[in-house]
Amino acid sequence: MGMTTPPRTLAEALRARDDESLGWLLRARPDLLTPVPGDITQLATRAGTRASVVRALEHLDRFSLQTAEALAVAPDPAPYETLLGLFTGDGRDDGEHRDDADAAIEDALPAALTTLREQALVWGEDDRLRLVRIARELLAPSPQHPSPTGLGPTVAEATAGMSPGRLQEILAAVGLPATHDPVSAVASLSALFTDRARMGKLLDTAPAEALSVLDRLVWGPPYGEVTPNPTPPVKWLRDHGLLLPVSTRTVVLPREAALHLRAGRAHRVPEPRPPAVEAIAVRDPQAVDSAAAGQAFLAVTTVEELLKSWNGGGPAILRAGGLSVRDLKKTAGALDVSEPLAAFWVELAYAAGLLASDAEADERYAPTPAYDDWAELPPQDRWARLATAWLAATRTPGLVGGQDAKGRALSALGPGLDRSAAPEVRHRILALLAALEPGTAPDPETVLARLRWERPLRGASATAAGDTTDLRSRIALWTLNESELLGITGRGALATHTRALLDAGPAEATALLAPLIPEPLDHVLLQADLTAVAPGPLERPLADLLSALADIESKGGATVYRFTPGSVRRALDAGQSAADLHAFLATHSRTPVPQPLSYLIDDVARRHGHLRIGAASSYVRCDDEAVLNEILADRRSATLRLRRLAPTALAAQIDPASLLDGLREMGYAPAAESAEGDVLITRAGARRTPPRTAPAPVPEGPPVPDATLLGAAVRAIRAGDTAATVVRKDPADAPDAPSGSLPRTTSAETLATVQAAVMTGSALWIGYVNADGAASQRVIAPVRVEGGFVTAYDHTADEVRTYPLHRITGVAELADDAMS
Repeated sequence: MGMTTPPRTLAEALRARDDESLGWLLRARPDLLTPVPGDITQLATRAGTRASVVRALEHLDRFSLQTAEALAVAPDPAPYETLLGLFTGDGRDDGEHRDDADAAIEDALPAALTTLREQALVWGEDDRLRLVRIARELLAPSPQHPSPTGLGPTVAEATAGMSPGRLQEILAAVGLPATHDPVSAVASLSALFTDRARMGKLLDTAPAEALSVLDRLVWGPPYGEVTPNPTPPVKWLRDHGLLLPVSTRTVVLPREAALHLRAGRAHRVPEPRPPAVEAIAVRDPQAVDSAAAGQAFLAVTTVEELLKSWNGGGPAILRAGGLSVRDLKKTAGALDVSEPLAAFWVELAYAAGLLASDAEADERYAPTPAYDDWAELPPQDRWARLATAWLAATRTPGLVGGQDAKGRALSALGPGLDRSAAPEVRHRILALLAALEPGTAPDPETVLARLRWERPLRGASATAAGDTTDLRSRIALWTLNESELLGITGRGALATHTRALLDAGPAEATALLAPLIPEPLDHVLLQADLTAVAPGPLERPLADLLSALADIESKGGATVYRFTPGSVRRALDAGQSAADLHAFLATHSRTPVPQPLSYLIDDVARRHGHLRIGAASSYVRCDDEAVLNEILADRRSATLRLRRLAPTALAAQIDPASLLDGLREMGYAPAAESAEGDVLITRAGARRTPPRTAPAPVPEGPPVPDATLLGAAVRAIRAGDTAATVVRKDPADAPDAPSGSLPRTTSAETLATVQAAVMTGSALWIGYVNADGAASQRVIAPVRVEGGFVTAYDHTADEVRTYPLHRITGVAELADDAMS
């Protein structure tokens, strides 16, 4: 839509846009859609609110933000040439060598300005550029919020509270004629500071020490402290208005003087182009894929090992939520990793929906039913689910061990770990890696520099290189480390299956990853020292039973299992017999079963179940009185509080589970029994949570609307704007009504006007109150009137509707050119 006159307001500028441009605005700033504005004026008002402007500024790249910062210190309105001059300068040498950058600025500035216009942060033609008021307030320099440009207030702002006599003294010191009022005095001083030739002559008379003071203030911060008796250089600057008082001890370099000293430049280091992501190494793509596949398989086995260890019920949940420090250390020891890595694996399983609270009275963490389905999948499919959950998760394991804003410790699986920016940072880093050649490992510092350019911290547009204290930089570093742990990258470079995951989805990624995953084995190598060596990943039934029969001693390329009396007893508790264990080992061992291992199984099986424990509180029964006598005589049984009920039975004042653990620590192999006297078999994986869904990510803001919603929203805004701005004919005898108010007519007038519109085919402006009592304004073209209803084409809703006549508060005819 073209405009014949320049827009006077942001609403007029938005009204002149076409539907595609409005859709782009709503997509870039989805908060403007909640709820859908009634018309363009509401949209402009909402786009100018503080919360919406802050969010929009935070999503700008560095050069677009620098452009907005330059406009905030420029005159309002400012022509394009003035804005360009704030980047390229006035042609004088300011000591900064940036000739090559000026050409890049001239190329990039139109695009940055277009971005600001499209996001409704800047409006107006090139000869009258205006920054929205709230953005100017946020970005303009002030003592409370210094500008990233390093500039201070204008002469007019800095002298606002200065006495007229002091102003006249400054004018006399710089050789300007006296004025009759403070306003003209300020204007005269400002004209001096912006006059290149006269300002140069003034500085030529300044002492060398005074120029040194200006050099320290020119690029910011522009404020300095002074004593009641300042040094001669500072006194000279203050007397000549080059330092203006802010308070009794603080002075400031006025903006006009600073811009002259900078040769007209607002920023010391404009950054029109994004920094390139540089390579730190180039590796063989096949080696990268192999390394990533190996790590992907290790990630899957680590998560499986974690959840197996919590099969019977994991750690208790803290009252405030999450894992205790002790339980995290215990988990780290079981996985043979550091505590931060243990927190990552625990959070990954939680994000994938494989781990949750069991909702029991003594609330604990346990695997979910989804874990059983996940465990049956091929390794590549299990990895794809973990990777997909990691990409979308807002929970940030790197924060574990830190503190929240109130000083409370952040624990794994606890509250306070959600950071909405995490998914966006992860996707952006992987996109940067995907843009490199296959096998290229990027320099992490250049990746961070690129991210800081794309989403700089507002108020710190010149963030020092290497500064990783902000949240986004920390998330980026965690992302690089976690992607290596998860097999997203291999040896620092993006793997081929990850590129497929990002571009084509999990199905394509698993197809590429499957050939790189080692095939599971159906055998182990038994050794005479009561160990078994698994030379690779094992088939699931073999791995499950072997993990019950033996303890993992070491992991790596091969896994070493060790058989102990406790591990054999664990297999017997799970329902296996000695004959079953002998047959299992003989079937799956490529070496003969060592004699010591056979003796160990037979010895533990012979003693297993010799003692029986049930619930009294609890009791112990045994057919061999000598064994019970031995238990009672042992000092270690004092904590069990045992007493004899009969020659073959002892009673205890503790629960059966604690009694079982106590006797096992004493070296016995008791078995639990039911009330009927049957042995209770402990099945692996018996404890599961109720069905749970994976935790929902916490969005950073309103979701980006899809094309259907955007189209409907734009049509609704256009239609509402038509109803709000349409020109109507008012009867000559009608009382004056406020602009935009609902029309008021009698029922007879309403019916007559609608019937006339049906015959002439003209459009009407109506006031309508729906069944809920909500009033609205609509533009309709009546088609038929009958039975107390009017059927009309509603221009506001862009569809044919039927309205009860008694709900129409009034009608007015439109001006002849209103709908043209």
